Amino acid sequence: MNSISPAVALARQDQFGRRIAARLNAGAEELPHDITERLRAARVQALARRQSVLQAARSVSVSGGQAALAGDEHVSLWHRIGLALPIIVLAAGLVTIHVIQNERRASEVAEVDAAILTDDLPPAAYADPGFVQFLKTSR
Repeated sequence: MNSISPAVALARQDQFGRRIAARLNAGAEELPHDITERLRAARVQALARRQSVLQAARSVSVSGGQAALAGDEHVSLWHRIGLALPIIVLAAGLVTIHVIQNERRASEVAEVDAAILTDDLPPAAYADPGFVQFLKTSR
């Protein structure tokens, strides 16, 4: 894959445009006045479009095969807050989910502990391997 720097590509485009313009100008003397005026207007429009493309190209910075939009360096405080707000909301949501899950786990463990302690069997019976076998066979 050939990688050409933007400056080289722009220089090649300019050179190509100059060659085409020279060829077109060579036969332009024989054209009627109304056609030359339309061509002049089209040339003005093409130059205006080229300026807008060049301005858009200046707002894209390329480095290491990655392109990034280069925006205004003076970004307002509200714009920065607006950019950071989704990240803050996401972090708050994740923290809330973590807290709720921890509370549910704690309540489940408390229910199991309460069931074991209030049961007729002593807690040591649950740790006995024979009791586990008894539960499996009695089902």
